[in-house]
Amino acid sequence: MRVGSVIHIISFLLMFLAATMLLPIPFSLFYHANDAVPLLLSAAITLIIGFLGFRFTEFDRDLRPKEGFAIVTFSWIGLSAFGCLPFILSGAIPSVTDAFFETMSGFSTTGATILTDVAGLSHGLLFWRSLTHWIGGMGIIVLSLAILPFLGVGGMQLFKAEVPGPVTDRLTPRIMETAKILWGVYVLFTAVQTALLMFAGMNLFDALCHAFGTLATGGYSTRNGSVGEFNSAFIDWITIAFMLLAGTNFSLHYRFLRGDFKAYFRNAEFLLFLSLIGLATVLISADTLIVHYEDGVHGFRDTLFQVVSILTTTGFGTADYENWAFSSQFVLFILMFIGGCAGSTGGGIKIMRVHVLVKFVFSEITRLIHPHAVVPVRVGPHPIDREIVAKVVGFFIMFVMIFVFGVFVMTFLGLDMATSFGATAACLSNIGPGLGAVGPTDNYAHIPAFGKWFLCLLMLLGRLEIYTVIILFSPSYWKK
Repeated sequence: MRVGSVIHIISFLLMFLAATMLLPIPFSLFYHANDAVPLLLSAAITLIIGFLGFRFTEFDRDLRPKEGFAIVTFSWIGLSAFGCLPFILSGAIPSVTDAFFETMSGFSTTGATILTDVAGLSHGLLFWRSLTHWIGGMGIIVLSLAILPFLGVGGMQLFKAEVPGPVTDRLTPRIMETAKILWGVYVLFTAVQTALLMFAGMNLFDALCHAFGTLATGGYSTRNGSVGEFNSAFIDWITIAFMLLAGTNFSLHYRFLRGDFKAYFRNAEFLLFLSLIGLATVLISADTLIVHYEDGVHGFRDTLFQVVSILTTTGFGTADYENWAFSSQFVLFILMFIGGCAGSTGGGIKIMRVHVLVKFVFSEITRLIHPHAVVPVRVGPHPIDREIVAKVVGFFIMFVMIFVFGVFVMTFLGLDMATSFGATAACLSNIGPGLGAVGPTDNYAHIPAFGKWFLCLLMLLGRLEIYTVIILFSPSYWKK
Protein backbone atom coordinates (compact mmCIF):
# COMPACT_ATOMS: atom_id res chain seq x y z
CA MET A 1 0.00 0.00 0.00
CA ARG A 2 1.45 3.34 -1.07
CA VAL A 3 0.07 5.30 1.88
CA GLY A 4 1.65 8.53 0.65
CA SER A 5 -0.33 8.47 -2.59
CA VAL A 6 -3.57 7.81 -0.70
CA ILE A 7 -3.00 10.71 1.70
CA HIS A 8 -1.85 13.00 -1.15
CA ILE A 9 -5.08 12.64 -3.14
CA ILE A 10 -7.38 12.79 -0.10
CA SER A 11 -5.56 15.92 1.09
CA PHE A 12 -6.08 17.63 -2.26
CA LEU A 13 -9.78 16.76 -2.10
CA LEU A 14 -9.95 18.29 1.37
CA MET A 15 -8.53 21.53 -0.02
CA PHE A 16 -11.15 21.42 -2.76
CA LEU A 17 -13.82 20.78 -0.11
CA ALA A 18 -12.61 23.84 1.79
CA ALA A 19 -13.15 25.97 -1.31
CA THR A 20 -16.70 24.67 -1.77
CA MET A 21 -17.53 25.60 1.84
CA LEU A 22 -17.22 29.23 0.79
CA LEU A 23 -20.01 28.95 -1.80
CA PRO A 24 -22.91 29.13 0.70
CA ILE A 25 -21.56 32.35 2.28
CA PRO A 26 -23.17 34.76 -0.25
CA PHE A 27 -26.55 33.27 0.65
CA SER A 28 -25.69 33.59 4.34
CA LEU A 29 -24.97 37.27 3.91
CA PHE A 30 -27.96 37.92 1.65
CA TYR A 31 -30.42 36.30 4.06
CA HIS A 32 -28.64 37.73 7.15
CA ALA A 33 -28.01 34.26 8.53
CA ASN A 34 -25.59 33.63 11.37
CA ASP A 35 -23.64 30.81 9.74
CA ALA A 36 -21.00 32.69 7.71
CA VAL A 37 -18.38 32.50 10.48
CA PRO A 38 -18.84 28.74 11.12
CA LEU A 39 -18.56 28.13 7.37
CA LEU A 40 -15.37 30.23 7.15
CA LEU A 41 -13.89 28.51 10.19
CA SER A 42 -14.77 25.07 8.80
CA ALA A 43 -13.16 25.97 5.48
CA ALA A 44 -9.99 27.18 7.24
CA ILE A 45 -9.64 24.02 9.34
CA THR A 46 -10.24 21.79 6.31
CA LEU A 47 -7.80 23.79 4.15
CA ILE A 48 -5.01 23.65 6.73
CA ILE A 49 -5.34 19.89 7.29
CA GLY A 50 -5.56 19.29 3.54
CA PHE A 51 -2.55 21.50 2.78
CA LEU A 52 -0.37 19.79 5.38
CA GLY A 53 -1.26 16.33 4.07
CA PHE A 54 -0.67 17.42 0.47
CA ARG A 55 2.59 19.22 1.21
CA PHE A 56 4.32 16.42 3.10
CA THR A 57 3.37 13.47 0.86
CA GLU A 58 4.12 12.54 -2.74
CA PHE A 59 1.95 10.99 -5.44
CA ASP A 60 2.95 7.89 -7.41
CA ARG A 61 1.38 8.03 -10.89
CA ASP A 62 1.39 4.24 -11.16
CA LEU A 63 -1.67 3.64 -8.99
CA ARG A 64 -2.67 0.03 -8.37
CA PRO A 65 -6.23 -1.17 -7.72
CA LYS A 66 -5.30 -1.52 -4.03
CA GLU A 67 -4.59 2.22 -3.73
CA GLY A 68 -7.61 3.05 -5.88
CA PHE A 69 -10.02 1.32 -3.50
CA ALA A 70 -8.43 2.99 -0.47
CA ILE A 71 -8.42 6.47 -2.00
CA VAL A 72 -12.06 6.29 -3.04
CA THR A 73 -13.37 4.85 0.22
CA PHE A 74 -11.36 7.05 2.58
CA SER A 75 -12.04 10.13 0.44
CA TRP A 76 -15.77 9.74 1.00
CA ILE A 77 -15.29 9.13 4.71
CA GLY A 78 -12.83 12.02 5.09
CA LEU A 79 -14.94 14.52 3.18
CA SER A 80 -17.99 13.55 5.23
CA ALA A 81 -15.99 13.98 8.45
CA PHE A 82 -14.81 17.48 7.53
CA GLY A 83 -18.02 18.32 5.69
CA CYS A 84 -19.99 18.05 8.92
CA LEU A 85 -17.95 20.82 10.60
CA PRO A 86 -20.32 23.67 9.56
CA PHE A 87 -23.21 21.90 11.28
CA ILE A 88 -21.21 21.27 14.47
CA LEU A 89 -19.47 24.67 14.75
CA SER A 90 -22.71 26.57 14.09
CA GLY A 91 -24.53 24.59 16.77
CA ALA A 92 -27.27 23.63 14.30
CA ILE A 93 -26.43 19.94 14.77
CA PRO A 94 -24.22 19.78 17.87
CA SER A 95 -24.04 15.98 17.95
CA VAL A 96 -21.07 14.58 16.00
CA THR A 97 -23.09 11.45 15.24
CA ASP A 98 -26.03 13.41 13.84
CA ALA A 99 -23.83 15.85 11.91
CA PHE A 100 -21.81 13.05 10.31
CA PHE A 101 -25.03 11.17 9.47
CA GLU A 102 -26.49 14.27 7.77
CA THR A 103 -23.30 14.90 5.81
CA MET A 104 -22.71 11.29 4.75
CA SER A 105 -26.35 11.20 3.70
CA GLY A 106 -25.69 14.30 1.62
CA PHE A 107 -22.48 13.20 -0.10
CA SER A 108 -23.83 9.70 -0.75
CA THR A 109 -27.02 11.29 -2.18
CA THR A 110 -29.14 9.29 0.25
CA GLY A 111 -31.22 12.19 1.56
CA ALA A 112 -32.01 10.61 4.93
CA THR A 113 -32.16 13.34 7.56
CA ILE A 114 -32.13 13.67 11.32
CA LEU A 115 -33.60 17.19 11.13
CA THR A 116 -37.10 17.56 12.56
CA ASP A 117 -37.43 21.09 11.16
CA VAL A 118 -35.56 21.42 7.88
CA ALA A 119 -36.92 24.90 7.18
CA GLY A 120 -35.56 26.07 10.53
CA LEU A 121 -31.97 25.58 9.36
CA SER A 122 -30.17 28.77 8.28
CA HIS A 123 -29.86 29.49 4.55
CA GLY A 124 -26.10 29.02 4.41
CA LEU A 125 -26.31 25.58 6.03
CA LEU A 126 -29.29 24.61 3.86
CA PHE A 127 -27.27 25.50 0.77
CA TRP A 128 -24.23 23.58 2.06
CA ARG A 129 -26.46 20.60 2.82
CA SER A 130 -27.80 20.56 -0.75
CA LEU A 131 -24.35 21.23 -2.21
CA THR A 132 -23.03 18.03 -0.62
CA HIS A 133 -25.60 16.23 -2.77
CA TRP A 134 -24.39 17.86 -5.94
CA ILE A 135 -20.71 17.19 -5.22
CA GLY A 136 -21.38 13.54 -4.41
CA GLY A 137 -23.90 12.95 -7.18
CA MET A 138 -21.58 12.63 -10.15
CA GLY A 139 -18.79 11.53 -7.85
CA ILE A 140 -16.01 13.13 -5.85
CA ILE A 141 -13.36 11.08 -7.62
CA VAL A 142 -14.82 11.69 -11.08
CA LEU A 143 -14.62 15.41 -10.32
CA SER A 144 -11.01 15.05 -9.18
CA LEU A 145 -10.17 13.25 -12.43
CA ALA A 146 -11.63 16.14 -14.37
CA ILE A 147 -9.52 18.76 -12.57
CA LEU A 148 -6.33 16.92 -11.55
CA PRO A 149 -3.93 16.55 -14.49
CA PHE A 150 -1.30 14.82 -12.32
CA LEU A 151 -3.48 11.69 -11.85
CA GLY A 152 -2.55 10.46 -15.33
CA VAL A 153 -2.90 6.78 -16.12
CA GLY A 154 -3.64 5.86 -12.51
CA GLY A 155 -6.95 7.66 -12.74
CA MET A 156 -8.58 4.63 -14.35
CA GLN A 157 -8.23 2.70 -11.08
CA LEU A 158 -10.12 5.46 -9.28
CA PHE A 159 -12.77 5.73 -12.00
CA LYS A 160 -13.50 2.00 -11.83
CA ALA A 161 -13.73 2.10 -8.05
CA GLU A 162 -16.29 4.91 -7.91
CA VAL A 163 -18.46 5.01 -11.05
CA PRO A 164 -21.68 3.02 -10.54
CA GLY A 165 -22.73 0.20 -12.84
CA PRO A 166 -21.61 -3.28 -13.85
CA VAL A 167 -19.57 -1.94 -16.79
CA THR A 168 -17.41 1.19 -16.72
CA ASP A 169 -18.47 3.26 -19.75
CA ARG A 170 -15.58 5.25 -21.20
CA LEU A 171 -16.76 7.88 -23.65
CA THR A 172 -13.22 8.69 -24.84
CA PRO A 173 -9.89 6.83 -24.72
CA ARG A 174 -8.65 9.28 -22.06
CA ILE A 175 -10.36 8.80 -18.72
CA MET A 176 -9.86 12.46 -17.77
CA GLU A 177 -11.77 13.55 -20.86
CA THR A 178 -14.58 11.15 -19.96
CA ALA A 179 -14.75 12.69 -16.48
CA LYS A 180 -14.92 16.20 -17.94
CA ILE A 181 -17.71 15.18 -20.32
CA LEU A 182 -19.77 13.62 -17.53
CA TRP A 183 -19.40 16.66 -15.31
CA GLY A 184 -20.12 18.97 -18.25
CA VAL A 185 -23.46 17.30 -18.93
CA TYR A 186 -24.18 17.31 -15.19
CA VAL A 187 -23.54 21.07 -14.90
CA LEU A 188 -25.59 21.79 -18.03
CA PHE A 189 -28.65 19.92 -16.74
CA THR A 190 -28.30 21.59 -13.32
CA ALA A 191 -28.28 25.04 -14.93
CA VAL A 192 -31.28 24.26 -17.13
CA GLN A 193 -33.35 22.87 -14.27
CA THR A 194 -32.47 25.83 -12.06
CA ALA A 195 -33.67 28.24 -14.76
CA LEU A 196 -36.91 26.29 -15.29
CA LEU A 197 -37.66 26.13 -11.55
CA MET A 198 -37.15 29.88 -11.27
CA PHE A 199 -39.51 30.36 -14.21
CA ALA A 200 -42.01 28.16 -12.35
CA GLY A 201 -41.94 30.44 -9.31
CA MET A 202 -39.01 29.39 -7.10
CA ASN A 203 -36.40 31.92 -6.02
CA LEU A 204 -32.75 31.34 -6.96
CA PHE A 205 -31.91 29.78 -3.60
CA ASP A 206 -34.70 27.19 -3.67
CA ALA A 207 -34.18 26.50 -7.38
CA LEU A 208 -30.47 25.77 -6.94
CA CYS A 209 -30.98 23.59 -3.88
CA HIS A 210 -33.69 21.52 -5.56
CA ALA A 211 -31.73 21.25 -8.80
CA PHE A 212 -28.77 19.94 -6.78
CA GLY A 213 -31.02 17.38 -5.09
CA THR A 214 -32.68 16.32 -8.35
CA LEU A 215 -29.65 15.86 -10.61
CA ALA A 216 -27.77 14.10 -7.81
CA THR A 217 -30.87 11.97 -7.07
CA GLY A 218 -30.39 13.04 -3.47
CA GLY A 219 -33.68 14.48 -2.29
CA TYR A 220 -32.67 17.13 0.24
CA SER A 221 -35.24 19.94 0.14
CA THR A 222 -35.33 23.36 1.74
CA ARG A 223 -38.88 22.75 2.93
CA ASN A 224 -40.32 20.41 5.54
CA GLY A 225 -42.90 19.18 3.06
CA SER A 226 -40.32 18.59 0.29
CA VAL A 227 -41.33 19.49 -3.28
CA GLY A 228 -45.00 18.99 -2.44
CA GLU A 229 -44.96 22.09 -0.21
CA PHE A 230 -44.66 24.34 -3.27
CA ASN A 231 -48.07 23.04 -4.43
CA SER A 232 -47.21 23.62 -8.09
CA ALA A 233 -48.00 21.21 -10.92
CA PHE A 234 -45.39 22.94 -13.09
CA ILE A 235 -42.65 22.40 -10.48
CA ASP A 236 -43.73 18.77 -10.07
CA TRP A 237 -43.48 18.07 -13.81
CA ILE A 238 -40.09 19.81 -14.10
CA THR A 239 -38.79 17.73 -11.20
CA ILE A 240 -40.19 14.51 -12.70
CA ALA A 241 -38.47 15.23 -16.01
CA PHE A 242 -35.07 15.91 -14.45
CA MET A 243 -35.33 12.95 -12.07
CA LEU A 244 -35.78 10.83 -15.19
CA LEU A 245 -32.70 12.43 -16.75
CA ALA A 246 -30.68 11.91 -13.56
CA GLY A 247 -31.72 8.25 -13.38
CA THR A 248 -30.58 7.62 -16.97
CA ASN A 249 -27.05 6.69 -18.04
CA PHE A 250 -25.25 10.01 -18.60
CA SER A 251 -23.37 8.60 -21.58
CA LEU A 252 -26.72 8.46 -23.40
CA HIS A 253 -27.26 12.16 -22.69
CA TYR A 254 -23.84 12.94 -24.12
CA ARG A 255 -24.53 10.96 -27.28
CA PHE A 256 -27.92 12.65 -27.67
CA LEU A 257 -26.40 16.10 -27.25
CA ARG A 258 -23.82 15.16 -29.89
CA GLY A 259 -26.61 14.50 -32.40
CA ASP A 260 -27.35 10.81 -31.91
CA PHE A 261 -31.07 11.36 -31.34
CA LYS A 262 -31.88 7.64 -31.30
CA ALA A 263 -29.36 6.84 -28.57
CA TYR A 264 -31.99 6.43 -25.87
CA PHE A 265 -34.27 4.11 -27.78
CA ARG A 266 -31.47 1.81 -28.94
CA ASN A 267 -30.56 1.22 -25.31
CA ALA A 268 -32.25 -1.82 -23.76
CA GLU A 269 -31.67 -0.63 -20.20
CA PHE A 270 -33.34 2.74 -20.85
CA LEU A 271 -36.36 1.07 -22.43
CA LEU A 272 -36.67 -1.24 -19.42
CA PHE A 273 -36.33 1.83 -17.18
CA LEU A 274 -39.33 3.48 -18.85
CA SER A 275 -41.28 0.21 -18.84
CA LEU A 276 -40.81 -0.24 -15.10
CA ILE A 277 -41.98 3.32 -14.46
CA GLY A 278 -45.06 2.77 -16.62
CA LEU A 279 -45.92 -0.58 -15.04
CA ALA A 280 -45.47 0.66 -11.46
CA THR A 281 -47.51 3.80 -12.17
CA VAL A 282 -50.38 1.74 -13.58
CA LEU A 283 -50.34 -0.70 -10.66
CA ILE A 284 -50.33 2.03 -8.01
CA SER A 285 -52.86 4.19 -9.88
CA ALA A 286 -55.43 1.43 -9.41
CA ASP A 287 -55.40 2.42 -5.73
CA THR A 288 -54.56 6.12 -5.68
CA LEU A 289 -56.92 7.30 -8.44
CA ILE A 290 -59.90 5.45 -6.96
CA VAL A 291 -59.41 5.85 -3.20
CA HIS A 292 -57.21 8.88 -2.51
CA TYR A 293 -57.83 11.48 -5.22
CA GLU A 294 -60.93 13.15 -6.58
CA ASP A 295 -58.82 14.95 -9.17
CA GLY A 296 -57.51 12.22 -11.49
CA VAL A 297 -54.82 14.44 -13.03
CA HIS A 298 -53.45 15.36 -9.61
CA GLY A 299 -53.56 11.73 -8.52
CA PHE A 300 -51.72 10.57 -11.63
CA ARG A 301 -49.07 13.27 -11.15
CA ASP A 302 -48.48 12.34 -7.50
CA THR A 303 -48.31 8.64 -8.39
CA LEU A 304 -45.87 9.17 -11.24
CA PHE A 305 -43.79 11.55 -9.10
CA GLN A 306 -43.41 9.00 -6.29
CA VAL A 307 -42.65 6.14 -8.68
CA VAL A 308 -39.93 8.13 -10.46
CA SER A 309 -38.59 9.52 -7.18
CA ILE A 310 -38.24 6.06 -5.61
CA LEU A 311 -36.96 4.22 -8.70
CA THR A 312 -34.29 6.86 -9.38
CA THR A 313 -33.55 6.86 -5.60
CA THR A 314 -34.09 10.63 -5.41
CA GLY A 315 -36.45 10.59 -2.44
CA PHE A 316 -38.37 13.82 -3.08
CA GLY A 317 -42.01 13.68 -2.09
CA THR A 318 -45.35 15.23 -3.03
CA ALA A 319 -47.52 12.73 -1.16
CA ASP A 320 -47.36 10.47 1.89
CA TYR A 321 -47.29 7.06 0.21
CA GLU A 322 -47.71 5.36 3.58
CA ASN A 323 -51.39 6.34 3.35
CA TRP A 324 -51.68 4.34 0.14
CA ALA A 325 -52.67 0.67 -0.03
CA PHE A 326 -50.13 -1.91 1.20
CA SER A 327 -49.93 -3.24 -2.36
CA SER A 328 -48.82 0.21 -3.57
CA GLN A 329 -46.26 0.46 -0.78
CA PHE A 330 -44.94 -2.98 -1.71
CA VAL A 331 -44.47 -1.90 -5.33
CA LEU A 332 -42.49 1.14 -4.14
CA PHE A 333 -40.47 -1.09 -1.79
CA ILE A 334 -39.44 -3.30 -4.73
CA LEU A 335 -38.48 -0.20 -6.73
CA MET A 336 -36.19 0.85 -3.87
CA PHE A 337 -33.95 -2.13 -4.60
CA ILE A 338 -33.92 -1.77 -8.40
CA GLY A 339 -32.68 1.81 -8.59
CA GLY A 340 -31.67 3.81 -11.66
CA CYS A 341 -29.64 2.98 -14.76
CA ALA A 342 -25.94 2.14 -14.72
CA GLY A 343 -23.91 5.30 -15.23
CA SER A 344 -26.61 7.49 -13.67
CA THR A 345 -26.46 9.28 -10.33
CA GLY A 346 -29.09 6.89 -8.95
CA GLY A 347 -28.45 4.18 -6.38
CA GLY A 348 -29.85 0.69 -5.88
CA ILE A 349 -28.87 -2.53 -7.64
CA LYS A 350 -29.23 -0.80 -11.05
CA ILE A 351 -31.60 -1.73 -13.84
CA MET A 352 -28.79 -3.16 -15.96
CA ARG A 353 -27.94 -5.70 -13.27
CA VAL A 354 -31.59 -6.64 -12.81
CA HIS A 355 -31.88 -7.08 -16.58
CA VAL A 356 -28.80 -9.31 -16.67
CA LEU A 357 -30.04 -11.36 -13.70
CA VAL A 358 -33.42 -12.01 -15.33
CA LYS A 359 -31.79 -12.97 -18.63
CA PHE A 360 -29.37 -15.23 -16.75
CA VAL A 361 -32.22 -17.05 -15.00
CA PHE A 362 -34.00 -17.70 -18.29
CA SER A 363 -30.77 -18.84 -19.95
CA GLU A 364 -30.21 -21.34 -17.12
CA ILE A 365 -33.75 -22.67 -17.55
CA THR A 366 -33.06 -23.16 -21.27
CA ARG A 367 -29.78 -24.94 -20.45
CA LEU A 368 -31.65 -27.34 -18.16
CA ILE A 369 -33.98 -28.24 -21.02
CA HIS A 370 -31.18 -28.34 -23.61
CA PRO A 371 -27.97 -29.27 -21.71
CA HIS A 372 -25.70 -29.01 -24.75
CA ALA A 373 -27.06 -25.72 -26.06
CA VAL A 374 -24.95 -22.57 -26.04
CA VAL A 375 -27.24 -19.92 -24.56
CA PRO A 376 -25.50 -16.57 -24.19
CA VAL A 377 -26.96 -13.92 -21.91
CA ARG A 378 -27.95 -10.97 -24.09
CA VAL A 379 -28.92 -7.40 -23.28
CA GLY A 380 -30.54 -6.19 -26.46
CA PRO A 381 -28.61 -7.65 -29.41
CA HIS A 382 -25.33 -7.76 -27.47
CA PRO A 383 -24.12 -10.91 -25.67
CA ILE A 384 -22.77 -10.34 -22.14
CA ASP A 385 -19.47 -11.89 -21.15
CA ARG A 386 -19.86 -14.70 -18.60
CA GLU A 387 -17.36 -12.97 -16.32
CA ILE A 388 -19.59 -9.90 -16.15
CA VAL A 389 -22.62 -12.11 -15.48
CA ALA A 390 -20.73 -13.77 -12.62
CA LYS A 391 -19.89 -10.34 -11.16
CA VAL A 392 -23.53 -9.27 -11.40
CA VAL A 393 -24.72 -12.42 -9.64
CA GLY A 394 -22.05 -11.96 -6.97
CA PHE A 395 -23.06 -8.33 -6.45
CA PHE A 396 -26.73 -9.29 -6.10
CA ILE A 397 -25.94 -11.99 -3.52
CA MET A 398 -23.74 -9.58 -1.56
CA PHE A 399 -26.44 -6.88 -1.71
CA VAL A 400 -29.09 -9.25 -0.34
CA MET A 401 -26.78 -10.53 2.40
CA ILE A 402 -25.97 -7.00 3.56
CA PHE A 403 -29.65 -6.06 3.46
CA VAL A 404 -30.62 -9.06 5.60
CA PHE A 405 -27.83 -8.30 8.07
CA GLY A 406 -28.87 -4.65 8.14
CA VAL A 407 -32.47 -5.55 8.98
CA PHE A 408 -31.21 -7.81 11.77
CA VAL A 409 -29.11 -4.98 13.25
CA MET A 410 -32.02 -2.53 13.12
CA THR A 411 -34.42 -4.98 14.80
CA PHE A 412 -31.74 -5.79 17.39
CA LEU A 413 -31.66 -2.07 18.24
CA GLY A 414 -35.40 -2.18 18.96
CA LEU A 415 -36.93 -0.89 15.72
CA ASP A 416 -40.12 -2.49 14.44
CA MET A 417 -40.00 -4.70 11.36
CA ALA A 418 -41.40 -2.14 8.88
CA THR A 419 -38.98 0.55 10.04
CA SER A 420 -36.04 -1.89 9.98
CA PHE A 421 -36.83 -2.98 6.43
CA GLY A 422 -37.45 0.60 5.32
CA ALA A 423 -34.36 2.16 6.94
CA THR A 424 -32.02 -0.56 5.65
CA ALA A 425 -33.39 -0.46 2.11
CA ALA A 426 -33.47 3.35 2.03
CA CYS A 427 -29.85 3.75 3.17
CA LEU A 428 -28.33 0.84 1.25
CA SER A 429 -30.06 2.00 -1.95
CA ASN A 430 -29.39 5.69 -1.19
CA ILE A 431 -33.05 6.73 -1.25
CA GLY A 432 -33.68 8.49 2.05
CA PRO A 433 -37.35 8.00 2.94
CA GLY A 434 -38.30 4.42 3.74
CA LEU A 435 -41.21 2.80 5.53
CA GLY A 436 -42.57 2.81 9.07
CA ALA A 437 -41.00 5.39 11.38
CA VAL A 438 -38.62 6.56 8.62
CA GLY A 439 -41.35 7.13 6.03
CA PRO A 440 -41.74 10.17 3.75
CA THR A 441 -43.08 12.42 6.53
CA ASP A 442 -40.67 11.15 9.22
CA ASN A 443 -36.92 11.35 9.88
CA TYR A 444 -34.04 9.38 11.38
CA ALA A 445 -33.60 11.42 14.57
CA HIS A 446 -35.04 8.65 16.76
CA ILE A 447 -32.56 5.99 15.55
CA PRO A 448 -30.02 5.05 18.29
CA ALA A 449 -26.49 6.42 17.84
CA PHE A 450 -25.03 3.03 16.89
CA GLY A 451 -27.82 2.59 14.36
CA LYS A 452 -26.98 5.91 12.73
CA TRP A 453 -23.30 4.97 12.36
CA PHE A 454 -24.32 1.61 10.93
CA LEU A 455 -26.69 3.29 8.47
CA CYS A 456 -23.82 5.60 7.45
CA LEU A 457 -21.84 2.47 6.56
CA LEU A 458 -24.79 1.22 4.50
CA MET A 459 -24.96 4.57 2.68
CA LEU A 460 -21.26 4.31 1.83
CA LEU A 461 -21.62 0.69 0.72
CA GLY A 462 -24.57 1.59 -1.48
CA ARG A 463 -22.97 4.65 -3.06
CA LEU A 464 -19.66 2.90 -3.82
CA GLU A 465 -21.42 -0.29 -4.90
CA ILE A 466 -20.31 -2.56 -2.04
CA TYR A 467 -17.09 -4.11 -3.38
CA THR A 468 -15.04 -0.90 -3.23
CA VAL A 469 -15.68 -0.71 0.51
CA ILE A 470 -16.06 -4.36 1.48
CA ILE A 471 -12.70 -5.28 -0.02
CA LEU A 472 -11.01 -3.20 2.69
CA PHE A 473 -12.31 -5.68 5.27
CA SER A 474 -10.51 -8.55 3.55
CA PRO A 475 -7.30 -9.68 5.37
CA SER A 476 -5.65 -10.45 2.02
CA TYR A 477 -6.08 -6.81 0.98
CA TRP A 478 -3.65 -5.69 3.67
CA LYS A 479 -1.02 -8.36 3.00
CA LYS A 480 2.09 -7.40 1.05
